[in-house]
Amino acid sequence: MRLFAAVLPPEAAIAELAARVGALRGLPGADGLRWTERAGWHFTLAFFGQVDEEVLPALRERLARAAHRHPPHEVRLAGGGRFSDKVVWVGVEGDRATLGHLADSAEAGARRAGLPMDRHRPYHPHLTLARCRGGADLRPYVAGLADFEGSAWTVAELSLVRSHPPTPGVAGAQPRYEVVAAWPLGH
Repeated sequence: MRLFAAVLPPEAAIAELAARVGALRGLPGADGLRWTERAGWHFTLAFFGQVDEEVLPALRERLARAAHRHPPHEVRLAGGGRFSDKVVWVGVEGDRATLGHLADSAEAGARRAGLPMDRHRPYHPHLTLARCRGGADLRPYVAGLADFEGSAWTVAELSLVRSHPPTPGVAGAQPRYEVVAAWPLGH
């Protein structure tokens, strides 16, 4: 199965962001972007790719340990940015350091569980809002997020999430995400 570790924002934070994204989707050219669905909004901590069933118990054990090592911490969805001319994202403010350490622990745990992980790079917390295959001028969308600041919320758990690919041949189909397991932070 295709798995990743993630932090899932609470519904109140998702609702605040959805209101702003609704305005962004009204901008000229917005219909040329592939907007992610609100049900799938998350912060990926570590992407594991295809994971064999026999590795799953070790991965679960390592992620439980990672969650235990890090305290609950407060963040808020805020601001935005882009990766080149391909991705629009919303950022995070607050205790980014603890969130980054949690991401590092999830990645290290997967490596110790026997998963081949790509080379380590500094964690850049973001929640993907839209993608563009051919490239587009994404500056108006970033500008539309510049003053966005959601309410603070507590990151209280680490989730192991399964990604189900979109249905082939269905226009606009999105991946579906399923929480396989979750562990409270600091316990």
